[in-house]
Amino acid sequence: MDSKKIIELVKQLRGETGAGIMECKKTLEQSGGNLAKARKEIAKMGFTKAAKKADRETSQGYIATYTHANGKTGVIVEILCESDFVAKNEEFRLFAKNLCLQITAMNPKNLKELLSQEYIRDPEKMVGDLVKETIAKFGENIRIGRFERYEI
Repeated sequence: MDSKKIIELVKQLRGETGAGIMECKKTLEQSGGNLAKARKEIAKMGFTKAAKKADRETSQGYIATYTHANGKTGVIVEILCESDFVAKNEEFRLFAKNLCLQITAMNPKNLKELLSQEYIRDPEKMVGDLVKETIAKFGENIRIGRFERYEI
């Protein structure tokens, strides 16, 4: 595969997964330039990284809110992380906002039910997988603290 093509694939894979440049390049080379295979391998590696970080303390975080357009449904969710640096990151905050949308749409009763739901933006993954991908992307332990859904 020519170097121009591999550079474009690395950019694309990095943009989709948030993985490091060398990690993306190595994975693409091992998969023979197959982007779908490389994506799956990066996800697997991310889940392994997430498991290693699970015991770390999460004393920082962000509280996201969402009110549905009809004004009759609202959600508040607490997302915890290790550092203030990650808590202030726009991608982290977008992750929190997407969880608010998930809770609004699917109305989980508890955290266990939420984590086992299909993610509304990508039904091929579960919300728990989304959390693990976010952990891998930021390199910190991240967890959903509390959430509440209000409806009139």
